[in-house]
Amino acid sequence: MDLGECLKVHDLALRADYEIASKQQDFFFELDAMDHLKSFIADCDRQTDVAKKSLADSQKEISAEVAAKAEKVHELNEEIGKLLAKAEQLGAEGNVEESQKVMDEVEKTRIRKREAEEIYRSSMPASSFQQQKLRVCEVCSAYLGLHDNDRRLADHFGGKLHLGFIEIREKLDELKRIVAEKQEKRNQDRLKRREERDREERDKLKRR
Repeated sequence: MDLGECLKVHDLALRADYEIASKQQDFFFELDAMDHLKSFIADCDRQTDVAKKSLADSQKEISAEVAAKAEKVHELNEEIGKLLAKAEQLGAEGNVEESQKVMDEVEKTRIRKREAEEIYRSSMPASSFQQQKLRVCEVCSAYLGLHDNDRRLADHFGGKLHLGFIEIREKLDELKRIVAEKQEKRNQDRLKRREERDREERDKLKRR
């Protein structure tokens, strides 16, 4: 995504200073990072909802049964795209044997896709079948076509935007867990300090 130049300071020396200082004191910057990533995901999910509504308004209505058959083709399309992207990555890393195993899976999935397409094709008129049926990627909000070829699918699932949103969503889940754990620890420490103060107050009263 074209977000422009980052306005923050990126300095390895400052990063090293922070890492040293954070061993002595918890600055709780994970909360800021979590809020920052939440905004990315919220914008993406909003775009996904808008795109879904737009498709629902513009694309020809089909029965629930036919929609389920189209959904099956979409799912197999996505599986092929992800497998192709994985095979290309393995090949680029020099892991030819593993890459070939993934390509074997691709061929098996292609056969399943052809079968699913035939079932879908037979359930509706030829004119309607040729109409490009779109869906929205739940990860990055991009459009995916029912009749997209393997190259386009691989480009999408192996692309920087899609992989970037996967990384953001995974990092956000990790930050949510870290923040929740730290907040729980803070609450426990606060409770412990309160109990210690109460005990000290009781001790003072007894001495009096």
